[in-house]
Amino acid sequence: MKKNKRKKELFANYFVILQPETSTEKMGRIMAIDYGRKRTGLAVTDQLQIIATGLTTVETKKLMPFIDDYLKKESVDCFVVGEAKHLDNTPSESARYIEPFVATLQKKYPDIPVQRIDERFTSKIAFQTMIDGGLSRKQRQNKALIDTVSAVLILQNYMQSKEIEKTRNQQS
Repeated sequence: MKKNKRKKELFANYFVILQPETSTEKMGRIMAIDYGRKRTGLAVTDQLQIIATGLTTVETKKLMPFIDDYLKKESVDCFVVGEAKHLDNTPSESARYIEPFVATLQKKYPDIPVQRIDERFTSKIAFQTMIDGGLSRKQRQNKALIDTVSAVLILQNYMQSKEIEKTRNQQS
């Protein structure tokens, strides 16, 4: 039983390490949001914005109060919200629920920028990651865990795109 619990903890705290900045000055965190109609997965960086870690999954109707409480305790420099698209790059059905949330987020926290990043396949990749990690079928049915891992993947993609952009700017 302890072995299975450890695997679950491993994926709830799935993370990535990128190149550290030259400065060790603390910054605010980056918060990724995998918005869903019922549940929303959340992931955050550390204060140096190097490591992406799964935070939690909350009921969507309780999301704004959760973010309010989180911002009272932690500084956030940026929100990254998954952008739901079809393969042909048109907005998916989920976009009609995500867009009003993004507008609310921008209105409520005008000083915190909201970035969008393509979230296609994040749930499938999260599920495959759980399989590859050896989670049991029962553990893989935990949709909240899939949402949290999906948020981590969104955050990783954002951090990697920023790293690529930074490298390109340095080469120019």
